[in-house]
Amino acid sequence: MIGLRVFHRMEIFLKDKKLRSACSCFAGILLFVTGGCGSGGDSGGTTSHNVTEFAIAETEAEDVPLIVALGDSLTAGFGLSPVEAYPERLQERLDEAGYRMRIVNAGVSGDTTAGGLRRLDWALMGDVRVLILALGANDGLRGLPVEQMKDNLSKIIVSALDRGVFVLLAGMEAPPNFGSSYTEQFRRVFLELDTEHDVSFVPFLLEGVASRLEFNQSDGIHPNAAGAELIAEQLWTYLEPVILVAVKDFN
Repeated sequence: MIGLRVFHRMEIFLKDKKLRSACSCFAGILLFVTGGCGSGGDSGGTTSHNVTEFAIAETEAEDVPLIVALGDSLTAGFGLSPVEAYPERLQERLDEAGYRMRIVNAGVSGDTTAGGLRRLDWALMGDVRVLILALGANDGLRGLPVEQMKDNLSKIIVSALDRGVFVLLAGMEAPPNFGSSYTEQFRRVFLELDTEHDVSFVPFLLEGVASRLEFNQSDGIHPNAAGAELIAEQLWTYLEPVILVAVKDFN
């Protein structure tokens, strides 16, 4: 099977039993699923740069347009083989539909929106046509300020659009641990970004997956292979129309 493989995995586990328990009992919580509330996961440092450079080098050798999935453990495929992560499942759909494009899995476990912003220049190396922006879950898991998260996501979006890259923004949810006010403000960030910027918008990346045992691993928060497949299936309905415009716009 043709498709990009990113072999790097940052093994970060939830160690707080109370938080893990909370995450397993509420649909929104699962959003924090973003597998990585470990230390240093959002550093955006040399390791993540090297991963992206490796991925870009592999796709550049094929000289095809790129779709970059910038995210955290949900995108990286925590606990899954490289071929099971949702970016690879999307790649299969690209190939089956006859699109000559490659998806770069730029997911790093534990990453926050700040980490994604720091490594954005590396992630957008090469002939990138579309950016799937799937960050924010770890911001919610850590209770980081929503204003900060919005600013980071906005800067990522603007930077991508300024380069002529189409953006598909995936919405996230925050756990109830920090109160209903924080949860509502968190959710509103993605709605506001959709309104303020020229992007395509997926309301919730984990729609139909969060809190459902059959679609998650034993930790109750990370999607299993079936869950990743469902994520890809739902994302595809939003991604393909963007691809059609992006390819036409660049031709």
